[in-house]
Amino acid sequence: MPHDPRPTADFAAPPDVDLPRYLARIGYDGPLAPTLEVLAALQAAHIAAIPFEAIDALTGAGVDIGAEAVDAKLIAARRGGYCFEQNGLFLRVLRALGFAAEGLIARVRWMLPDDAPPTPRTHMAVRVMLDGRAWLADVGFGAAVPPAPLAFDVAAPQETPHETYRIARRGAEWRLAALIDDEWRTLYAIEDASPPAIDYEVGNWYTAAHPDSHFRHQLIAARTTAEARYGLRDNRLSIRFADGRSERRYLGADEIEEALASIFLLPVRPHWRTAIERAATAEIAVPA
Repeated sequence: MPHDPRPTADFAAPPDVDLPRYLARIGYDGPLAPTLEVLAALQAAHIAAIPFEAIDALTGAGVDIGAEAVDAKLIAARRGGYCFEQNGLFLRVLRALGFAAEGLIARVRWMLPDDAPPTPRTHMAVRVMLDGRAWLADVGFGAAVPPAPLAFDVAAPQETPHETYRIARRGAEWRLAALIDDEWRTLYAIEDASPPAIDYEVGNWYTAAHPDSHFRHQLIAARTTAEARYGLRDNRLSIRFADGRSERRYLGADEIEEALASIFLLPVRPHWRTAIERAATAEIAVPA
């Protein structure tokens, strides 16, 4: 895929990141050379240590995607975040390590038919150039996040430690899909050009503040380890194991708090309680 890997002017001089603190945060002490193996190891460690969550959008606190705010939240405060926070941080880390990386923007197509109208540009991902090849690296797509880098120039399905993925060119965009329950499900449509920073600001505003954003109405958290994917949507906890097994159960308010702390590794805050109690009534288990 012909593409100039140089970043746009908006990211030509990305803010510094405290690499030792970040690496300690994700529990990584391996090699740091800008190679595919290191990229894969960092991606796996990041999604296992830093959970996906949008609780600040749900509570109305707002989401600041500036570098200082993201580092204070995801690294220092040991919180999680969503794509603009997660992939914004990951992009800065990769560049600090010498990777040729740039941000991308995408339209989320998750759980939509192929002929559904266009959706807002509300997802950030990262493209990394290695030895002339472009790789998709994403640490911010919730319970369906790719657990390994994916090659843009491979049309065939690409296996990962969890699902199998494929990237297909469609017109001026790339479509990422995952094979889930024997069905190909599109995750998002990626625009080829790296956007200016303002596009992330607009996408973040929509995601965090627009009344149509599902993050304003649902308690969502996710975490992916080598063993399993964990997903919380309001009071429904889902676990998909790497060996194909799956579990689902419904939680009360106290159980949601416990899951946020023990499964999603979040420091639960007292002011989350109102949202947690509301989430606890979202779904009711149907007797078998």
